[in-house]
Amino acid sequence: MPEQAPKALLADKGYDADAIRVDLAKRDIQAVIPGRSNRRVKIHHDRELYRQRNQIERFFGRLKINRAIATRYDQLADSFLSMVHIASAKYWLKFVHAA
Repeated sequence: MPEQAPKALLADKGYDADAIRVDLAKRDIQAVIPGRSNRRVKIHHDRELYRQRNQIERFFGRLKINRAIATRYDQLADSFLSMVHIASAKYWLKFVHAA
């Protein structure tokens, strides 16, 4: 369990369900989920916060390029997490160098 409760849940339209929204509201978590196109009552969401979800998705896509992470060769959680850290640092260095 996380030490701190999340402030928002970023999800795509596949998670647009009233039951999920009610559960998140009970736990004081903002639901940043766009409504499905067939929803009768349109639901508004924070578009700026939802755009950050795209960056998170792209980051995980870049991490999965590394074969050790995509296939999870490491059996121990600590070893797997260290590979994620190494891959993250590798991409961060590319970003910093380009800037």
